[in-house]
Amino acid sequence: MSNGPEHAHPSTRTYVLVAAILAVITAVEVAVFYLEALDPVLVPVLLTLSAAKFTMVVGLFMHLKFDARLFRALFIGPLFVAIAVMMAMFLMYGVFRG
Repeated sequence: MSNGPEHAHPSTRTYVLVAAILAVITAVEVAVFYLEALDPVLVPVLLTLSAAKFTMVVGLFMHLKFDARLFRALFIGPLFVAIAVMMAMFLMYGVFRG
């Protein structure tokens, strides 16, 4: 008995490719940390790279990409609310002031 329509899962090749991309992004994160010229933009660059990795992991390894739109909305909606709350807190406490 099935609980819903089945979907095609990615191939092993896709999982290996995503793992390789995640490894490359991680290597770039480490390199960025050690490049002194990037110190002024270190945090935004690392946050962007981390967000890219998060999206790949959630989308493929947690199969969110293949789930119903409702599940995606239930995951992504609160994520955006959390980000908005964090940004509001940063602004309130002057984190973005030099």
